[in-house]
Amino acid sequence: QVQLVESGGGVVQAGGSLRLSCVVSGRPSGVYAVGWFRQAPGKGREFVASMSWSGTSTVSADSVRGRFSIDRSNARRMAYLQMNNLKPEDTAIYYCALAVDTVEAPRRINEYGDWGQGTQVTVSA
Repeated sequence: QVQLVESGGGVVQAGGSLRLSCVVSGRPSGVYAVGWFRQAPGKGREFVASMSWSGTSTVSADSVRGRFSIDRSNARRMAYLQMNNLKPEDTAIYYCALAVDTVEAPRRINEYGDWGQGTQVTVSA
């Protein structure tokens, strides 16, 4: 059974940075894409960024492009989300997710079948 555990969340002032980490345990079958999503209070879960198995394809939401970057290490079974120039509107619970058996970097929630429990990111003005 695949398990994902996020870490690195916290409270930061606007303009600050955080680096989220996601460790993948278990044995995902085949190749898999990694995605980061977030859910703000009272809102639905939204796509943030994704990276393909090879790392050659990345996709980012318009709201974070140029500020956030995604990375991964297949050897270490880790995924990362570097968040710079954070804004109060980035406040949310951030989730790591896997989309198995794909060489793409999908952005749709329903393409991801394994999810972590999330880590809280709070950005103060």
